Amino acid sequence: MTYTLITANRNYSSWSLRPWMLMSALKIPFKNEIIYFEEDNFERFREFAPNGQVPCLQDEDRTIWDSLAIVEYLAERHKGVWPVDEKARAWARCAVAEMHGGFAALRDQCPMNIGVRAKLNEVDAPLQRNLDRISELFAEGWDNFDGPWLAGDRFTAVDAFYAPVAYRVRTFDLDIGAKGRAWVDYIIAHPAMQIWEAEALAEAHREISHEEEIAASASIIDDLRVPV
Repeated sequence: MTYTLITANRNYSSWSLRPWMLMSALKIPFKNEIIYFEEDNFERFREFAPNGQVPCLQDEDRTIWDSLAIVEYLAERHKGVWPVDEKARAWARCAVAEMHGGFAALRDQCPMNIGVRAKLNEVDAPLQRNLDRISELFAEGWDNFDGPWLAGDRFTAVDAFYAPVAYRVRTFDLDIGAKGRAWVDYIIAHPAMQIWEAEALAEAHREISHEEEIAASASIIDDLRVPV
């Protein structure tokens, strides 16, 4: 069995990172196809995904779209996607669902852009609520399940789902508490995250709307990417 996972830019695509990181960390074999974001590539993405978005997983004649659906599909076929402990598993599912459907201010004001360091123009009330909640979640996971991962001693889907948050925290130097920053440092040091980051920094491709997105909410302090 060899899956094909279709993703977009390493630098920007937070949704792509989630299943890629999960499959890489759990050593689930897959082939990765990268299709870069363009000005308007909805119809291009519709060629492989009915919702016109990435990520998309192909398994023979099956197409699984949406990152959460991909995680659940893989969980039915591979061990280790969710924690074994029932309490940890319930918590992890809730935390994943919360990330999948929430944290709008964080997404809007702190878009994933791995290769830059930036200073936010302001931290408004909605963003601060998001940061407070993430700090609370991360501390809760570590306090209840003893780490070093969010739901225990093994990497699972909840870590994969919050992996883009780690890059956001570093890019914008966000305050999510000592335990939150400790998890950020821990996951960024994971070999798979290091591979993703190295590939992100090596991308010469720039997508205008994603660059405009970060410029609207922050000042760029440093750009570590290869020049265009």
